[in-house]
Amino acid sequence: MTIRFRINGRQTRFDGAADMPLLWYLRDYAGLTGTKFGCGIAACGACTVHVDGSAVRACVLPMQALQDKEIRTIEDLGAHGLHAVQQAWIEQDVPQCGYCQSGQIMAAVDLLRRIPEPTDSDIATISNICRCGTYPRIRKAIHRAADIMKQGSAT
Repeated sequence: MTIRFRINGRQTRFDGAADMPLLWYLRDYAGLTGTKFGCGIAACGACTVHVDGSAVRACVLPMQALQDKEIRTIEDLGAHGLHAVQQAWIEQDVPQCGYCQSGQIMAAVDLLRRIPEPTDSDIATISNICRCGTYPRIRKAIHRAADIMKQGSAT
């Protein structure tokens, strides 16, 4: 079974095991290691990527579900300049160990796409886990990214 899809704007095909999770394709076949393995059961969010513009957990998404889909990873997010979320992450000094950050950022981008001016309650719906507990800085960074995006000064 050949699966055709796009990753970060590039047409791609896969002829391997249809039930293999997208995470392993990204890391082992595409060499895109910014997406992290955390739990393998879609609970922690370290593997969050965008599929057709929405945040999904790559560790449980089988390749067979990707036919004609568009996948965007953290590597593509800032390919043409910092995204507002990345800029805010830097300004707010969000990362501590940094392991969960690519998933956190991808989840935040999706939240801001859906809710351009999120409340703290909206932000709390992001279920990505940060084992270092940087949630207060994450919340500040998401609010800052919303401001940046409203001003139109970042992608």
